[in-house]
Amino acid sequence: MSTPRHYKHLPVSVLILITMFWGGSFIVVQTALRWAGPYSFVGMRFLVAGLIALLLCGKEIKELHRREITAGIMIGTILFGGYILQTIGLTSIPSSKSAFLTGLYVPLVPLVQWAIFRKLPKLKAWVGVLVAFIGLILLSNPHGMSLQIGTGEWLSIISTLLIAFEISFISHFAQGCNPKRTASVQLLTVSLLAFVSMAFTHEAPPVFSHYLTACILGVGAATALIIIGMNWAQKTVSATSATVIYAMEPVWAGVIGYLAGEPMTWMSISGAGLIILSVLISSLDFGFLRPRPASSVATDTPA
Repeated sequence: MSTPRHYKHLPVSVLILITMFWGGSFIVVQTALRWAGPYSFVGMRFLVAGLIALLLCGKEIKELHRREITAGIMIGTILFGGYILQTIGLTSIPSSKSAFLTGLYVPLVPLVQWAIFRKLPKLKAWVGVLVAFIGLILLSNPHGMSLQIGTGEWLSIISTLLIAFEISFISHFAQGCNPKRTASVQLLTVSLLAFVSMAFTHEAPPVFSHYLTACILGVGAATALIIIGMNWAQKTVSATSATVIYAMEPVWAGVIGYLAGEPMTWMSISGAGLIILSVLISSLDFGFLRPRPASSVATDTPA
């Protein structure tokens, strides 16, 4: 039976909506860090997200099987590393800069898939990495041409690499896994690791306020929808195609950050533009917005 036309574009529409939520979350997280440390905030954020995912699962959670548990723990561990480094980085750099640096995962995805699946990236992937590096120089030091990257930038860059691993593994495990059950394990794994790390690092407990509670509930709900949406949509949208759609995330974050009063110079705007250009160079093709049949994703994902 053929797939209805309106359904064929639904996975792409979901991923586009995800970029809007994702982009807007940066400044919310930065605001929440006034009252909570990075580990406690990530722990609470993902606990809320995990509980929401469990509620959405309902009785389906009883059908959780070994592949979903394995995928959830593995991807959740990667998620923890990416989000905690990104959150710590947000304590010292503007949310818009963090978002644009996070966009570097797009040209990195082909390289990560090369490392995992041993398939040599195409020339456009290498060109994308070069353009992204030039953009990084301009974005990280808008007042000069020397490469001076601070701790916040480095943490954001490392988190970006982990996000590239996350996207690659989500596509790898998408087939044969229920997106809601897998997302529940992922989210609760992140929360558990964050609270354990909070105890080991002796981070001070959060100072609760109405603002912090609103941030936790809002970002937690958005995180649940984002992770479930990614797991579901990437069943029919390949990793390469998904990364191109995700490229709009730093654009939304930059616009929201600018409207909130964050400074943007012409040099930093140029650097951000080059990072977005690297996304298009490394991943864009004429059929990137066309969802793939489930049977073809398994062979296309490791590309």
